[in-house]
Formats: sequence, C-alpha cells, structure tokens
Amino acid sequence: MTGPRSPGRLLTRLLGARCGPRLPKLCGGRRPGARRTLLLGTACAIYLGFLVSQVGRAAPRPRDAAGRAQPRGGRAAGAPLAEGPWAGTVGAPEPRGAGSALPLNVVYITLRSRRSKPAHIRGTVRPKRRKKPALASPRPGPGRHVSAAPSPGPRRSAAHAPAGARTRGSGAPAGGRESGIRIYSESAPSWLSRDDILRMRALADGALARAPGGRAHLLLLGAGAPGSARRCGPRACGLLRRPLDLSEVFAFHLDRILGLNRTLPAVGRRSELIQDGRPCPLILWDSSLSPASNETHSSVKLTWGTYQQSLKQKCWQNGRVPKPEWGCTEIHHHEWSKLALFDFLLQIYNRLDTNCCGFRPRKEDACVQNGLRPKCDDQDSVALAHIIQRKHDPRHLVFIDNKGFFDRSEDNLNFKLLEGIKEFPESAVSVLKSQHLRQKLLQSLFLDKVYWESQGGRQGIEKLIDVIEQRAKILLTYINAHGAKVLPMNE
Repeated sequence: MTGPRSPGRLLTRLLGARCGPRLPKLCGGRRPGARRTLLLGTACAIYLGFLVSQVGRAAPRPRDAAGRAQPRGGRAAGAPLAEGPWAGTVGAPEPRGAGSALPLNVVYITLRSRRSKPAHIRGTVRPKRRKKPALASPRPGPGRHVSAAPSPGPRRSAAHAPAGARTRGSGAPAGGRESGIRIYSESAPSWLSRDDILRMRALADGALARAPGGRAHLLLLGAGAPGSARRCGPRACGLLRRPLDLSEVFAFHLDRILGLNRTLPAVGRRSELIQDGRPCPLILWDSSLSPASNETHSSVKLTWGTYQQSLKQKCWQNGRVPKPEWGCTEIHHHEWSKLALFDFLLQIYNRLDTNCCGFRPRKEDACVQNGLRPKCDDQDSVALAHIIQRKHDPRHLVFIDNKGFFDRSEDNLNFKLLEGIKEFPESAVSVLKSQHLRQKLLQSLFLDKVYWESQGGRQGIEKLIDVIEQRAKILLTYINAHGAKVLPMNE
C-alpha cells in the first residue's frame, strides 16, 4: 500500500501528465527553473489556505439559560469586570454603532507611569530613631547602699566628641532647641574639616551678644560672661553682614568643595539681634588677619598694572626667590590662579575689577554708586581691593567679602578676572569636570538649615547651582581655548 501523497507530488504528476509540446514554458521543457518555481509557489498557496481555514474556524460559544450565546472572555453581558491587579485601570468600551469594525469585547488598558523623583542626596534624610526600652534600675535591697554621686569616669563634652557621634543624636545645643547645623549621616562631608564643623556650630548655635566698643556688626559667640569682660579672639566673635549678602554662605561651601580652603566659615543666622530676625550671614571673625588699609581694605598695596607684572614673573613658584626689580609681593603665584577661578564662578568684582571695567554694571552695583565706572581709561593705576593675608602666613590669601552675583547673564560675564592667568588649580578643575558639583553642593548646603530655608529649599538651591554649573562649562571652554595649564597647587 502506498502512503498518503503530498499535495506537491500530486500536482507534479498532474502537470507532468498534461504537459505537451504546446506548453513548453509552463511545463519547463526548456526552462527547468521556471517549473520548479511554479511548483513551490503552488504548494505554498495550498499550505497557506490550509492554515487560514484552521485558524478561522470558530470555537463553539457557551450559551446561557435562555439559549443565547455568551460573548468571548467568560463574562456575561452587563456583568462587572472582575477585580484584580488591573483594577482601576481597565475601562469598559464605549458603545459603537452597528457598522463599527471593532468587536464589543475589546478592553482598553491604561498603564500608570511612575512619577520621577529627585535624586537622593546622601546625608539629607533624617534617620528613623528607634525608642530603646528603658533599663530597670536595681532596687536597693536591705543590705545595699545607692550613691547619688556620678561615676568617676571621664566625660567628654560635645565640643570634643566626633562629628558623627554628635550629629547622630538630637544635635540640639544648650537650651533644648534644634541645632542650625544638621548632619544626618555618620560623618560630615569629606571636604569640611573637623574645625569647620566646630566653627559652623559655634556660629549657628552660640548665644549672641553685642561686642564691646560699639561695633554693631560684631557679635560675641557663646556669650556667657558679661560683654564688657569679653574680647574677640579665635572662635569667639562673628562678623554680621546684611541679608543681601547671604551668598557668602554659598561661597564658603563652594570654596571647600573646590579644595581651595581660602574663605572663612559662614552660616545663616536668625536672632532678635540680627535685622529684626531676618536671616543674615554670620562670618567667623579671624584675629590672625593682617591689618588692612581703610582705603582698599587690603593688607598689600597693588594696582592692576603691578598685579599683571607679578603674574608674568611667577613669584615664589617652585621655591624661587624673586628679584627686587620684579615687583613681587609676599603672595605666592598660585594664589592668584585660585582667586581668579573663584571670583569668576561667583562673578565677584570687588577685588580685581573695582571699577567694573570688564562688564556692564547695574545701578545698584558699588562701582556705579561710588562713581568709579567712568575711570576705565587708565586701568593700570586702578588699585586692587580686599587682598588679605594672615600675619603668620603671608604667602597665602584669605578670601573676604565674597558676595556673589547669580543674576549676571552669560553675555555679560566678567572675563577680565581671568586676564593674565595661565595656570589653574587641578583640584578645582577636576571637580568641575567630574559632574559631581551639583550633588556635593546640595549635600553641603543642606547642613545650614537657615540658609537652605531662606533660599526656598531644594528648588531654590537648584537654581543657584544651575548658574554655577553653566559658568563652570564656560570656564572649562576658556581654559581649553587659551591653552591654560592645569597644575597641582597644594603646596
């Protein structure tokens, strides 16, 4: 017996039996390739028809008690949808006319998109504190004696405790109120030293009193003794600035993140002694600063011309002692590179461009109010201001009066601040290139509760960081375009 014949073989026999001399092209007498193609095409058509007939065969529908066929899906007409994981996202189809092409059992499903959340910044979330069960104290027995004296072991004060150990607790200063410096992680950010944290806490949490001598802008910190018996020394006084100068707090944190370490600690502070309780910057008073002149507020007398000449000589670089005719000061050459980078990011003009010759000033700028704007013809004779050193360290600068300007447009940036600078600090440039400047600024500025809230929380801080990031990109482009060197300057 012969088995079932395939449709291809049957078609081949039929065509072979009826082929004759009149159909040479169809039967492939002279062209065997055409015959093979025709056979394969016919076989595929037959097989495709077989598949369509199998798929289109309708399955029998279940019927209800009245003998009516139920719709597919196992749900009677008019019955509600079963509750499940898609509850609330499944809607019944809208009724359509008789000529509608869509069946009535179509279900529309809408997926809910996940709401984007802001990036989590380390150390900005208050940890959950678990209540520990109180240990029952032993009751004195008939032969026991309980002493009320404290244990003779040494007790460390809060000032000498590690930063992480103090901040993991309540962090409240003396008096029971919450500390103005909040650290919710195990330790403070790495760019802030232990002395920085201690000084910030003294500025934010210490009791305030007017310093003797009638200086209203100088406040005593931790005033426990009578004010007449107190004198300003290290970690004892704070310099009060106007509410408009709150950008000095931002400048302090930016300086530490960039690895410059040239500014004095500053925090935001509210008090009945400060501008009717409005937030103001309170800056540490450093008694080790060299005395400054009343005219330029500088400990070094420099003009723009002598400053540019000293940049060309690279004074004190690589331990080289400058010659007297070079016109050098005691300040190291690398200090000017750090100052120029810092002032450009914050657009501080009151040191290197006191007459506002490098940009278009506004009416409220100090150079316009003091009538210095027209004096830009002879810039070499213009004196630099706020150039301060320490008495015991004349090689390094101390950045004071660091009020920044965040509303300066990109087409009005002061590039005169970068004039003559051929090298830039590697530590600062690496931070600007690392794409971590925003995260570090958010983590660092969050420590200062008063300043954070005065700027509108994270949303307001993000706007300030946007400006700094854009200026950082412009600065990096300037460095590449001018071929400036990036050198380690941590001498």
